[in-house]
Amino acid sequence: MTATDHGNVLTSTQTVIGQALKRLGYTEEMYELLKEPMRVLTVRIPVRMDDGAVKVFTGYRAQHNDAVGPTKGGVRFHPDVTEDEVKALSIWMSLKCGIVDLPYGGGKGGVVCDPRQMSFRELERLSRGYVRAVSQIVGPTKDIPAPDVMTNSQIMAWMFDEYSRIREFDAPGFITGKPIVLGGSHGRETATAKGVTIMIREALKKRGIDVRDARVIVQGFGNAGSYLSKFMHEAGAKVVGISDVYGALYDPEGLDIEYLLDKRDSFGTVTKLFEKTAITNEQLLVQDCDILVPAAIENQITAGNAHEIKASIIVEAANGPTTLEATKIVSDRGILLVPDVLASAGGVIVSYFEWVQNNQGYYWTEEEVHAKLEDMMVKGFDNVYQTHATRGVDMRLAAYMVGVRKMAEAARYRGWV
Repeated sequence: MTATDHGNVLTSTQTVIGQALKRLGYTEEMYELLKEPMRVLTVRIPVRMDDGAVKVFTGYRAQHNDAVGPTKGGVRFHPDVTEDEVKALSIWMSLKCGIVDLPYGGGKGGVVCDPRQMSFRELERLSRGYVRAVSQIVGPTKDIPAPDVMTNSQIMAWMFDEYSRIREFDAPGFITGKPIVLGGSHGRETATAKGVTIMIREALKKRGIDVRDARVIVQGFGNAGSYLSKFMHEAGAKVVGISDVYGALYDPEGLDIEYLLDKRDSFGTVTKLFEKTAITNEQLLVQDCDILVPAAIENQITAGNAHEIKASIIVEAANGPTTLEATKIVSDRGILLVPDVLASAGGVIVSYFEWVQNNQGYYWTEEEVHAKLEDMMVKGFDNVYQTHATRGVDMRLAAYMVGVRKMAEAARYRGWV
C-alpha cells in the first residue's frame, strides 16, 4: 500500500467525523479539535543488528484525544507504516472506545520495519528501543499500548519489562496483550474474532437469517480471520471462502476449515498448497455468499467492485476495508454494512478488561471475560443500529455519531471548546 492510500484513509476518516459532528449539532471548532491527534511523536530507534551493524528505525506514537481518559491503542511493526496511517488509526481507536463506552481516547503506534526479516534478538532490541523512545508520554494513566499488526504477546512482554526498568516499579497496567503469566487476560488473543462473531450474529437477526443457513466468506486468514472462520464453522455456518496474501479458496459447498487451520503456516498463509484451484482476493470478494467479512487490509471494497458484491451483509473485521464511495454504493443497494469501528471493537474491549484486572489485582475467568464482551458488543451494535434507523443514515455514519459523541461532550465539559 502506498502513502497516498494512507492519506486517503486519514482524509476519509476526517470527512465522516465532520459529517457526524454536524449531524449532532456541534460547531466547526469541535471538528478542528477532533480531526487530528492532539499529539504525534516521531522517534528514531538505533538497533544493533546481529551482524554488528547499527540500523536506525523510524517509529511513531499518536494520541488522538484524552478528554475522556488515557489513550489506548496498538503498536504495529510493518514496512508500510506511515505517520498518516498511525494518525487515522488513533482516531478510529477513539471512535471504537466511544461506541462501546470505554473510558479511553484513541492512540496508535508503529515502527517502519519488516519483522519477517529480523531475528528474535533484533526484534527484542527494537521493542525495548521503542519503549525507551516513547516512555515519557506513555503509562497506565497516560497511554496504554497493545499488540497490532505483526506484534504479539512476546513483544508486549519485552516492552512491559523495559518500561518497568525505566520507571523502577512493576506497572502491568502500562500495556495490554501480555502473556497470562505477566498479567495478561484470558480471551485476549481471540477477542477481535469473538467480537466480530457477535456482530455477525446480531446482523443475521436483523436480516432474519439463521446462522446455520448462512454462507460466509472471510478475506484474510491471520489472527482475526482464522479464529473467525473457526468460530463461524463451529456455530454451524458454512464458510465458503477464505484468503491470504497469496490468493483465495472458494467452494460453494463449504471449505474444510479445521484442515486449513491445521495446514496454515505461522504467517497465516495456506493457499500456496492449492495453487491449481486458488483464485485471487479480488475474485473472492464478488463470489456468492450471505456474509462477506473483509479481515485483511484497507481499501478492498471500492467503487470499482461494490456493485458486484453479492453478500447481503458486510462485517468489517479489518481497518478501513471499504472506501467511502463503496460504503454509499453498498448501503444504497440495501446491503447491511457493520463498520470496522464497531465490528472490530472486541480487541480493545478485552484490552480494557486486562487493564482493569491489572489495576485491581484481581483476575477473571475466560467465561467472565466472554460474558462481559458479549454484553458490551451487543449494546454497541444496538446503539449504532438504532441511530442508523432513527436518523436515516448509513451504518458507518451512525457508528461515527455514536463514537464521537462521548469525546465531544467530554471536551465541551472540560472547557476545551
